Amino acid sequence: MKHRVRILLLLFVVTVGSPGLIWAQNFGINHVEPLCWWTGMKHHNLQIMIHGKDISNANINVTYPGVKFERKVTVSNPDYLFLYVNITKNAKPGEMPIVFTKNGKKYTYEYQLRKRKSGKERFQGFNSSDIIYLLMPDRFADGDTSNDTVKGLLEKKDMSIPMGRHGGDIKGIEEHLNYIKNLGATAIWINPLVENNMPPTYHSYHGYAATNLYKIDPRFGTNQDYANLVNEAHKKGLKIIMDMVMNHIGSNHWWMKDLPTKNWVHSYKKYGQSDYRISTSSDPYASQYDKDKMEKGWFVKAMPDLNQSNPLEADYLIQNTLWWIQYSGIDGIRMDTYPYPNKKFMVKWVEAVKRQYPHFNIVGEVSVHDVGIASYWQENKHHRDGFNSHLPSITDYPLKYAIVDAFTQPFGWNTGVMRIYYTLAQDFLYSNPYENVIFFDNHDTNRFGGLIHKDKDYFKMGMTFLLTTRGIPQIYYGDEIMRSSMKNGNDGNVRRDFPGGWPGDTHNAFTKAGRTPLQNEIFDYTRKLMHYRDNHPVFATGHLMQFLPENDVYVYFRYNKKKTIMVVMNFNKKEYNLKTARFAERMHGFTKALNVMSGKTLSNLQTLSIPQKTAWVLQLEK
Repeated sequence: MKHRVRILLLLFVVTVGSPGLIWAQNFGINHVEPLCWWTGMKHHNLQIMIHGKDISNANINVTYPGVKFERKVTVSNPDYLFLYVNITKNAKPGEMPIVFTKNGKKYTYEYQLRKRKSGKERFQGFNSSDIIYLLMPDRFADGDTSNDTVKGLLEKKDMSIPMGRHGGDIKGIEEHLNYIKNLGATAIWINPLVENNMPPTYHSYHGYAATNLYKIDPRFGTNQDYANLVNEAHKKGLKIIMDMVMNHIGSNHWWMKDLPTKNWVHSYKKYGQSDYRISTSSDPYASQYDKDKMEKGWFVKAMPDLNQSNPLEADYLIQNTLWWIQYSGIDGIRMDTYPYPNKKFMVKWVEAVKRQYPHFNIVGEVSVHDVGIASYWQENKHHRDGFNSHLPSITDYPLKYAIVDAFTQPFGWNTGVMRIYYTLAQDFLYSNPYENVIFFDNHDTNRFGGLIHKDKDYFKMGMTFLLTTRGIPQIYYGDEIMRSSMKNGNDGNVRRDFPGGWPGDTHNAFTKAGRTPLQNEIFDYTRKLMHYRDNHPVFATGHLMQFLPENDVYVYFRYNKKKTIMVVMNFNKKEYNLKTARFAERMHGFTKALNVMSGKTLSNLQTLSIPQKTAWVLQLEK
């Protein structure tokens, strides 16, 4: 008896689990991934993973114009098979039938080949002309209260728990795109949105414990909601950066109930928890034991460590990334825990993305204090071991720590603001430091405002440096109103709800009327500086020249052939009269300056009287 299973786009969008499988499950098929593919892709050798009871025993036939069935791969687990097909340039969009023959019966699965979308607003990439706004979706805004608690998902909404689910979602982000645009950001990095159906005790609201790599968590919305968000952001001139994890999954991922192969994840019994020593990857003297402990140890016990050395798994993971880029039209990826997976695989992953999307950009999270170790992970470095990551951008943690030290340590030979100077003085170690993503806090760190004890003057100085030095600046949601919560033992306190994002909030910081006077002061300062940066390419493409800090005063310049910006930072708690003669190589020929933030013109540049705890951004003029 022959049954035809027609998988239509509507089912693809709305079905829980692996979408489009309502009827296929009657025939023993539980998952087919990727969910679809596109014609005209450079990545035309497609792996299709099929999961179902004893599915490997089925005979397979794929006959479709322009598609060549290359091979069927079975593994030790009979519930899996992997099909490899070559989608040639002659293939047209349509439903490609995959015919299963088993026990005298035939089942036909209609696999969607879709027309590839393109356009200048998709896959734009991001660079030093951008300002990134980082937000945690569960804590930003709850635009759809109907999905706060979803049947079948283990964790329910409970705003009384700092580490619990609070209900923020995709609709909440979409409703506040104008707010982010008005602030002056040009790109939005959103912490992971894929399904994290973990037990409540694991607190997976953060999104880094995926239980389905092809599905948006229903508490955030649907796959289509995400694609719509990207489209709406593009209409407003905003880019979207997707947060991904290649190193691990959540322990409740459906794989963990029926692993494809015994080595699909690394053995916790053998490797235990990672020691987080990223240095072992670049250490020329490191033991294999230490390298394995870092790479193959689990990030935490609730996050099984993926084995990217398995070639079937490697193909799966690369395709998952390409699928999300093509499906949604995103402009960049922030890759979590970048040095933790197998580094040879990560090179292949980056190359596959850049081959398919040449203008795309990727920033890898490299959480280390040392510039030398951080620089190892940026592309085009010539290392003794021959390694080239091909990774365009990294998170600049060394500069982040230096910024904090500048405001929390006394001025000294290598303390206080000298930490910034010496950190930037090591930029020769990077292949392109201007592509580093720079920040003074994020979802994994203490809030900058708390570290400086809510000192508004220091906060403005920190924001000034962040938005005028080299690199791609990233601010964390709430920085624009100087949120100052500290970790205090858990991450929930640095990921607090944005005031005004929830129905019934009495304090709405999304509006001027809803912000306190201090919040408006910080917001207006940040917004003005962000828009100034947006409108002056010198910050994106210009050079940086810094002078040795003296007497707790730091001076640097951003300049190109058309414009010169002088930044003066006075860390003293009293006014400082700065003699400018030693800056002549950059100030020669200029007779006056516009103070960007005050709007006043300075007609005498020989001596600058800088108020206490103040940063001046001076546009030099002739």
